[in-house]
Amino acid sequence: MVQMIEFYPNTTPREMFEEGIMGGSYFGPNAGPKKKMDPAIKDMFIGIDKDLYMAPTYRPKRNKFKVRSGMPYSYWKEMNWFSQRDPYGWIEWYIKYDMGLRCDDDYRQIRRWQDFCGKNGRWRKLIYRRIYEANDWQASPRIQQSLLHWGYRVNQEDYDLWCAMTNHKYKEIEWCHYGGLPSPSAYMNH
Repeated sequence: MVQMIEFYPNTTPREMFEEGIMGGSYFGPNAGPKKKMDPAIKDMFIGIDKDLYMAPTYRPKRNKFKVRSGMPYSYWKEMNWFSQRDPYGWIEWYIKYDMGLRCDDDYRQIRRWQDFCGKNGRWRKLIYRRIYEANDWQASPRIQQSLLHWGYRVNQEDYDLWCAMTNHKYKEIEWCHYGGLPSPSAYMNH
């Protein structure tokens, strides 16, 4: 019997690449297992600039938050985070999962996602604490970039939930209407 567990990323793989992840080099010639991209997923990249997923080198400026984030492929390999089906790792698995492809590795990958950015995930809880303490939606760009690598975008609804779950008094932080960034008025002295 397959156990169903909660898995609700709020960003699709396509959105992740369009916003900027992995320095643009996730499937690049110098970034992974030296294998070609699985043909099953190539259609997802139609219309996306190749510099956002197949660049020859990692460049932080290609990331949404313009910071270096994540561990090198050699570390991932050392930690045995890959399956034979998905030699590029979690993001390759997530692309296939989002396309409806299922495999024996689903449970393990979803558990990893939960531990990282699920409702009680370590990094999700930390980013909301940092945002709360700084009273700033742009707090900890490296953590926010890492969360985006896992298909999770910081948002008001989850911030409110975190405040309620941790008994923190809700602090309203003004968002601007373009891209979820704070409004320019948030930076003015009141």
